[in-house]
Amino acid sequence: MGVDDLIEAVESKQTQPSADLASFVGDVATGKASSDDATRWLKAVHKHGLPTTDTVILTQAMIDSGAQLAWPEGPPVVDKHSTGGVGDKMSLILAPALAACGCRVPMLAGRGLGHTGGTIDKLESIPGFNCALTPDEMIEAVENVGCCIAVQNSAIAPADGVLYALRDVTETIDSVPLITASIVSKKAAEGLDALVLDVKTGTAAFMQSIDEARRLARSMVNTAEGLGIHTVAQITDMGEPIGTHIGNALEVIGSIRVMQGKGSDDTRELVVVQGAALLSMTHDGIDMDEGRRRIEAVLKNGKALDRFRAMCVQQGVDEHMAATLVSTPEHVLGTAASQTTVLADQAGYVSGYDAMKMAQLARRHGAGRFALDDAIDGHVGFILEATKGAQVEKNSPLFTFLHTRELSQDDLLELKSICKTGPTQSENPHRLLELIESGSTKA
Repeated sequence: MGVDDLIEAVESKQTQPSADLASFVGDVATGKASSDDATRWLKAVHKHGLPTTDTVILTQAMIDSGAQLAWPEGPPVVDKHSTGGVGDKMSLILAPALAACGCRVPMLAGRGLGHTGGTIDKLESIPGFNCALTPDEMIEAVENVGCCIAVQNSAIAPADGVLYALRDVTETIDSVPLITASIVSKKAAEGLDALVLDVKTGTAAFMQSIDEARRLARSMVNTAEGLGIHTVAQITDMGEPIGTHIGNALEVIGSIRVMQGKGSDDTRELVVVQGAALLSMTHDGIDMDEGRRRIEAVLKNGKALDRFRAMCVQQGVDEHMAATLVSTPEHVLGTAASQTTVLADQAGYVSGYDAMKMAQLARRHGAGRFALDDAIDGHVGFILEATKGAQVEKNSPLFTFLHTRELSQDDLLELKSICKTGPTQSENPHRLLELIESGSTKA
């Protein structure tokens, strides 16, 4: 059976023969299947969906297309994944924080997808940081440091690597079965005991309604649990940008500030919620409250920051540079050539930010990609001087856009529309909206 027959089965909502689907996924991994054929299949799945059985087969075939990490007896092996947001820098903080709490964290991460930023693009703004680790190098890094953050490569779930990149440029990102298979295949290949999924919903998320987010969360939880990984999904709000630093290098700075015991409360809270869930899932005697306490402690006492520094050195950063990075990150990462600050046009309170507009503008200025070979400008992004709910005076700074390309008149008009102010103070609702669980909560 060829790809045309698989596409016909998808279009008619029939189950694809498991052996043929697995063979096609293997051909995607080796390059035997053309990008055109893979794109046609992706678009069919995006339009018509997949039955659960096909999603499981697709996920398993992605896992089988590459290497799988194996771990000796020892501390729990855990990870998290986010469906993507604006200012979503949790992975940079959570991996070292969990390592400081005694977990092993072999994190595979991706590049930017659509309007959302990618963990790998952020880390690659650090001079010398090597994300291209082999499976053996990942195991060595975790043994030495407790954590690593590596880009998916040809060794681990290579079929997903091809499909992931194609989804970014073919408008096939927001497909539940494709997202499920992509995320779960990488996580299962890591040899995990437990997984937390951050499924974002709102105006700047791929899943804009809570019902869409629930559907994706259930799909991923059920698939991961079916593969033997204890999993919980946290549905979180993605209407507002996360934290005060948005953009690749800027989010490294924002992350380091949180690990210095300072920085954004908004960012810290998401890290604590995710970390507490993983600790409670994998340790007898640790509930969410105790998990929170332990994650908060390593963010305050410098232990997470020291693991981050050690991870940077382990993954190629010069020791002196890593020490400077964790003390004064701006000295290592630099800044954009141009900065444009938007001022409040009236006294009052910040009503909110349009996170999607921010992401789209930053992407157009080089913070994201429109084609596979587009280069990332790590310095482009935003710093919020006034977050939602803050009181501002007329002509006080609201936010700054850092850029290297000249701004057009349309860009300037867009900048002025990103932040709204009003006479009354808006509430800041909790990011965590809902939990989706399945089965036992203990590994």
